[in-house]
Amino acid sequence: MHEAPRYERFDCAPGLRLQAHERVSEIHHENLLNRFARLEVVMERLERRLWLALYGVVAGILAQAVQSVLAVVP
Repeated sequence: MHEAPRYERFDCAPGLRLQAHERVSEIHHENLLNRFARLEVVMERLERRLWLALYGVVAGILAQAVQSVLAVVP
């Protein structure tokens, strides 16, 4: 009985290109997620600063209103 010759497996060029493309896509995806996380942190800080500025403006307006009321009342 004659057996069919066994061939060694080898990686073909299209398969290697596909694996490389998948790896590059995975790296890009990870980098995008990292950038989004950093952007979210920066946006939270900006939101806090904006709220503090708004509270400061409202406090200034209220302080002027109280001063004008106190100036009118003897």
